[in-house]
Amino acid sequence: MSITDNATGGENVPEQNIVSESQDQSQMGAISHDEDTSRVANTSETNDSVQTDSEENEQPGFANLGLPKAVLKAVQKVGFEVPSAIQEQTIPLLMEGNDVMGLAQTGTGKTAAFALPILSRIDAKKRHPQALVLAPTRELALQVADSFQSFADHLGDIHVLPIYGGQAYGIQLSGLRRGAQIIVGTPGRVIDHLEKGSLDISELKYLVLDEADEMLNMGFQEDVERILADTPEEKQVALFSATMPNGIRRLSKQYMNDPREVQVKSETRTNTNITQRYLSVAHRNKLDALTRILEVTEFEAMIMFVRTKHETEELAEKLRARGFSAAAINGDIAQAQRERTVDQLKDGRLDILVATDVAARGLDVERITHVFNYDIPNDTESYVHRIGRTGRAGRSGEAILFVTPRERRMLRSIERATNAPLTEMDLPTVDEVNDSRKAKFADSITESLENDQVAVFRSLIKAYAEEHDVPLEDIAAALATQARAGDEFLMKEQPVQRRDRRDRDFDRDRGDRRDRDRGDRRDRDRGSRFERSQDMQLYRLAVGKRQHVRPGAIVGALANEGGLSNKDFGRISIFADHTLVELPKNMSRDVLDNLRDTRISGQLINIERDNGRPPRDNRGGRGGFRGDRDRGGRGGFRGDRDRGGRGDRGRWRD
Repeated sequence: MSITDNATGGENVPEQNIVSESQDQSQMGAISHDEDTSRVANTSETNDSVQTDSEENEQPGFANLGLPKAVLKAVQKVGFEVPSAIQEQTIPLLMEGNDVMGLAQTGTGKTAAFALPILSRIDAKKRHPQALVLAPTRELALQVADSFQSFADHLGDIHVLPIYGGQAYGIQLSGLRRGAQIIVGTPGRVIDHLEKGSLDISELKYLVLDEADEMLNMGFQEDVERILADTPEEKQVALFSATMPNGIRRLSKQYMNDPREVQVKSETRTNTNITQRYLSVAHRNKLDALTRILEVTEFEAMIMFVRTKHETEELAEKLRARGFSAAAINGDIAQAQRERTVDQLKDGRLDILVATDVAARGLDVERITHVFNYDIPNDTESYVHRIGRTGRAGRSGEAILFVTPRERRMLRSIERATNAPLTEMDLPTVDEVNDSRKAKFADSITESLENDQVAVFRSLIKAYAEEHDVPLEDIAAALATQARAGDEFLMKEQPVQRRDRRDRDFDRDRGDRRDRDRGDRRDRDRGSRFERSQDMQLYRLAVGKRQHVRPGAIVGALANEGGLSNKDFGRISIFADHTLVELPKNMSRDVLDNLRDTRISGQLINIERDNGRPPRDNRGGRGGFRGDRDRGGRGGFRGDRDRGGRGDRGRWRD
């Protein structure tokens, strides 16, 4: 049986524990939270499930899907209101005990589609694994576990345990000993626990294969079949996949019992009332870019998303230092303080809330006109949930996303998942920022003129002007300066085209060197390795004269991708098939990771620290820096330049 998408579409994506009421209302015509509460409250219980009257059945809702009353209350508390298409079609089938094979893209809400039926039938009194969810990656396993836990928190003594590679076994063993009923794991780590005897799935009742096609693409088919072989014959199986290759079909025939098929088409999942824009910006320039945008943007209230708890506090503090009303919420903040902060946002005492995804779960503030993704989310579902905090109840909203050069792939994934292209925005100019500051200054004067204290200060200023013979406008200017506490009022342009001047210096330097003896030049470059500043480190790039690179192109590419400034560059020496560049020693791992994906003249630069070995003759052969990866050549340094041997490939790497 094939069930096609003829319901509510995929706008509502209640997949993780970070979901709130706002994300459900991000679609057109979403019912209100009060309406949903009223509908659930007026239902009558039959056979431990909630039935609604005929009038209420006309509107889509979780109360119509056969879920138990306790689970419906958990759904309501988490903030879900209208089921997505995959949820509306899958949940009744699973509640009836059918095996289900769902064809659905990531981000259609499929996690809740299988989580809610499983939670409905978990026996909290039994302390052994009753449900196992297999996911291809640790990130997805954590997301699925978080989604389960967000509902389980409201259901009593149900424990969810994620198990995945990269996490210490002790944490997982402790959770298994405590008797977790729901296990969410990656195939490799699940097999490890099976072989150690720490995981017993002999009494498993429910098995889910999430993103099954991705598991097969990653080479997990044998692992999946190994796990399936340890499960009881009598169990309910749900398989979800974005595509349905032959391998998935074989799994379904072998391990599923007459599965019912559900197919959901990808539809626009974000509210059409929300304007979505993005800005390409290097990581180190984010704060300055954010400041410019905030200064020229008219907003009532804004929620700003970052990735980590530490970043919420750090960014909020920096915004306050720049004159913005900002506060942070994260998982470490006590509930009472969180409520006070949210109340301040609601009544206008606070304008900007900096939050993590998890901390913003359940946030419902009508004042929010803008959502700012300071850090791009790790998955498309999180993006949809984030921007659903604005554009509520038919009002317009705006979502802005910062994208670093390395994150463009994630931007494309977001556009594909939402079926809503994001428009690239321009960074506000200095003139635009200054015009905004002047306008706000004028508005502040107008507002202050209505203050009761104006008459008092008028007499004082008039007396001062007569006594010191100072024009009133000079006194007003002095008072305004005093209010600025020494800060510059107008933004200034950064020095113009510093990079271009440096490029010209490089070009001139290269021109001078062309007229000198090549051997002498090589000796000087070798010597520069030992004479450079102690704060600089020599790096080697896999591009050179053969790729027709120029110093300006190198500086521009590294500066844009790594967020470097001109002062971060030292000597640049270009050879036949590689380039040596002096860069700061203290560059972070994130910067280096960004730079490794950089291309110059269409070729990956594969930046690595140089080992201090003198560069080989520019007339050398095909080798060069990591050439074996990019061109299929011999690669590495030539051990003997005269004979073109394979040399000490790899010795210079960290």
